[in-house]
Amino acid sequence: MSGDVVIVGGGVIGSACAYFLAKAGCRVTIVEQGQFGRGCSHGNCGFVSPSHVLPLATPGAARHAIRSMMSPDSPFYIKPRLNFTLWRWLWKFARRCNVRDMMESARAIQALLNSSRSLYDEIIAGEAMDCEWQTLGILFVLATQQGMEDFAHHVQLLRDEFNVSVKRFDGPEVDRLEPALKPGLAGGWLFDWDAHLRPDRLMAAWRQVLERRSVTIRENFAVRGIIREGRTAKTLVTSQEEFAAEMFVFATGAWTPLLAKELGCPIPIQPGKGYSMTMARPGICPKLPLLFEQHRVAVTPMHSGYRLGSTMEFAGYDATLNPRRLALLKAGAEHYLREPYGEPVVEEWFGWRPMTWDSRPIIDRSPALDNVWIAAGHNMLGVSMAPATGRLLAEVMSGTTPHIDPQPYRATRF
Repeated sequence: MSGDVVIVGGGVIGSACAYFLAKAGCRVTIVEQGQFGRGCSHGNCGFVSPSHVLPLATPGAARHAIRSMMSPDSPFYIKPRLNFTLWRWLWKFARRCNVRDMMESARAIQALLNSSRSLYDEIIAGEAMDCEWQTLGILFVLATQQGMEDFAHHVQLLRDEFNVSVKRFDGPEVDRLEPALKPGLAGGWLFDWDAHLRPDRLMAAWRQVLERRSVTIRENFAVRGIIREGRTAKTLVTSQEEFAAEMFVFATGAWTPLLAKELGCPIPIQPGKGYSMTMARPGICPKLPLLFEQHRVAVTPMHSGYRLGSTMEFAGYDATLNPRRLALLKAGAEHYLREPYGEPVVEEWFGWRPMTWDSRPIIDRSPALDNVWIAAGHNMLGVSMAPATGRLLAEVMSGTTPHIDPQPYRATRF
């Protein structure tokens, strides 16, 4: 495979696509509307989670989503407003909240997750990427015994249907495993094949790797349109320059629906706003990354810092930093940790996760343009799915046998 490829989007998905296309022999240019790696790839929790196989649409999730509209303090909050696109997305989401559709999406999600987890080991070691990569697992912590038993049903499904490795720790056992936790918690479940890293360090490392492979990175180039001839895209028009190429890839995350006219197909992605706070490591710092399932708060202990993150806010492309959502992170962590946060707070952040109603990304050719490809809609798992997405896209673009079945990620399924 050879030729000029322009990738629109300088996040983790665009970087992984650039990496595998460059390895395949393409001359790659990344065009980013802002700064490389500064979007949703920057301040997330950095989990690489093969355990996260189930989609957001599970039985009962639609009822929970409706209730969340009534409380701004809900970890999953939908801002009430008249928006036909949002309501259509929620209707489609609700229709998938059943076991059959859940399992269909979960198998597609797992294929990307498992592939990416293995690829991270290979790429980080082979390219000497300095991104604070740690393979300690992720510990789900439950405050109450009822929570432990409810989560046990979830674990049983993951074991039986997806062969996910997990270990149970009750009461004092979880205290010994993670001494930073408060005493008296019901227990936890350790998903020992999960891993974590520092996302901004990952993006800096990706940049170094890509530049060594002669990938050109152009920043602050907003897309204005595509010049086409019939079913062929010829030139990408941006705010500063035009880029001609033989192939184009749009890895534009939550911004992709705004380009639907250019791409020639509907892109049912909603921006799901996630928050994080990065700070100095507290005096009693967890050694394991943690998820507090009952409060939807994640904790990422990094070599060079400490992060609280998560929550989900469907508020459109609202670019304000909501202090109420940040306060929820701190309040949630207080239930579980001896020292829930450190000082100083280095960064308060939000990013728009690209949410599809079936929790599967789009990794496919545009139905309208033969040389335009889409790699977007990775929901809350962009970091976790990036390497497999890049490899799969390079395979289908070159016509080589894909290492996983591409059909679940087709653009026409909507």
